[in-house]
Amino acid sequence: MKLLVTGGAGFIGSAVIRQAVRAGLDVVNLDALTYAACEANVAEVADAPNYAFVHADITDRPALDRAFAEHAPDAVMHLAAESHVDRSIDGPGAFVATNVTGTYNLLEAARAHWVQAGRPDTFRFHHISTDEVFGSLGSEGQFTETTPYDPRSPYSATKAASDHLVRAWHETYGLPVLLTNCSNNYGPFHFPEKLVPVVILNAMHGRPIPVYGQGLNVRDWLYVEDHADALLTVLRRGKVGRSYAIGGENEARNIDLVRTICGILDDLRPEAAPHDRLIEFVTDRPGHDARYAIDPSRIRDELGWRPSVTLEEGLERTVRWYLDREDWWRPLLDRSGVGERLGKTA
Repeated sequence: MKLLVTGGAGFIGSAVIRQAVRAGLDVVNLDALTYAACEANVAEVADAPNYAFVHADITDRPALDRAFAEHAPDAVMHLAAESHVDRSIDGPGAFVATNVTGTYNLLEAARAHWVQAGRPDTFRFHHISTDEVFGSLGSEGQFTETTPYDPRSPYSATKAASDHLVRAWHETYGLPVLLTNCSNNYGPFHFPEKLVPVVILNAMHGRPIPVYGQGLNVRDWLYVEDHADALLTVLRRGKVGRSYAIGGENEARNIDLVRTICGILDDLRPEAAPHDRLIEFVTDRPGHDARYAIDPSRIRDELGWRPSVTLEEGLERTVRWYLDREDWWRPLLDRSGVGERLGKTA
């Protein structure tokens, strides 16, 4: 099988590519190399004979057509997206362009390729999305594949739009699609503007650790390597036209997550005072969803997949990785917006 992976130089996309290449699949990484992408994420497989890179933007339809013509993939795994909620508050236009228009372009390029190839039943268009499209939960309940959409941010609204486009291309044109909606990812190669790497890096440098509101927002945390394994499982065995909710079965309040990371650093890099002394509560993000939680019954019961890494194990692995990989994260701190408070516009 030959995969075309969009956004493969990003956090989740690179984890998928590393696993797929190690598994012997032919992989084409199509990435625009925007601010959150990093070619070092795929350095491990960059010289593999079953890996190729295409520098292209999914908003560029002619470039997509050339990529499909040259590489003739058997499947598309669509991970390219603008994904940082705070940036979507400050600049929603980029999210509409990439997440909505870009997905439309990719669907059309994939459909043209699929039709020209004779509409093979084996072709797959796997769209990777987020649980944020479902909105906010109260203290009870979980998201499932049938939860009504209720996006609350420009980011989640554009991802919801892209989900709807993918389903429409399946229903209208018969394109063989798969959809997945995941919970919050964390792990190695996580771009240093997201919560977990911000906490680790700020604590390492003795800087304030910003926690929105009182840190009571709850998220379900999914180790990125587990997510990559789930995505490849869905690609291989998922039912066409079906969606799968992928969760880590690891719910935690943000403040508890932050304190856990601080405790791990206390053990691995002890200082005179505990790292949680650096926690600083800051003004909450506009429209901050209270709680996300996923019921992963469908992927567990139909495909036999479950997460293998507990939150405690995954966080310790992640902290150790950042302690060991200053060569990776240090250059990224100079990129636009990293280290700044974004998304304050109400």
